[in-house]
Parts: sequence; C-alpha cells; structure tokens
Amino acid sequence: MQTIITFLWFDKQAEEAAKFYCSIFKNSKILHSAPMIVTFELEGQQFMALNGGPMFKFTEAISLFISCKDQQEVDYYWEKLTEGGEESMCGWLKDKYGLSWQVIPNSLGELMQDKDPARAGRVMQAMLKMRKIDIPKLLQA
Repeated sequence: MQTIITFLWFDKQAEEAAKFYCSIFKNSKILHSAPMIVTFELEGQQFMALNGGPMFKFTEAISLFISCKDQQEVDYYWEKLTEGGEESMCGWLKDKYGLSWQVIPNSLGELMQDKDPARAGRVMQAMLKMRKIDIPKLLQA
C-alpha cells in the first residue's frame, strides 16, 4: 500500500476528473468511487479526489510531473491535458480542472546538464521560449 497519496480538491468534478485522467494514462483505474471521494491510480500512483466545494482552487505551487521518453509521448500528453485547459511556458500546462502538469522529456535534464556549459546554456535559453517542449529544437541549441 502506498504511504503518501496525492489528495486533490475539486469543486464537484472529482469522479469526472478521475475518469478523464484514467482515460489518458494507459496503466490506470478507478479504485473506489463514492459521492464525496474518488480513489484512483495512474501509472501505479494512487490519488484521492474530493468533491469539496468551491473554497479552494489549484495553483501552480503544486504540479504533477510527467517524465516522457520521447517527443511522441510529450505530444500525446500535451494534447490530451491541454484539451479544455491552457498552455503555459517551459512544458507547464493547466488542464480543464485547473490542475498544473509538467510534461517534460527525459532528455531535457540530460541536455541541461551537458558537460559543455555553453551548450547547456543554449538549451536553457531555447527551453525558456517554449510552451510545449520540442526535443529537436533543444538538440539544435
């Protein structure tokens, strides 16, 4: 059993959001659904979603980070999660429920830690101009 579970506060769309997230991630399922709380799993990680009312909203102070193996995965998650949501900068987005996500290719970290500090700096500058991360453009930097 997972010791630490991410707990998400929704106005009244907890089950709808859980179903939406489960439709995006292949290894996902609803574990339990009740009128107030939904428990679900995405890629082996458990989450709880509460229908808590409108008192609290999501902010960028917390986000869910998706490690992507390639551009195809970046494109897939970006397209699915921005549907009805909004793009931000540097691989960040808000989904249609206001939850922030980071859709980041594994290669970004490798490129930003390049042994050549000038190249790493160029990669950083290129990334700062992007909304969705574009691996080919990072490789050109």
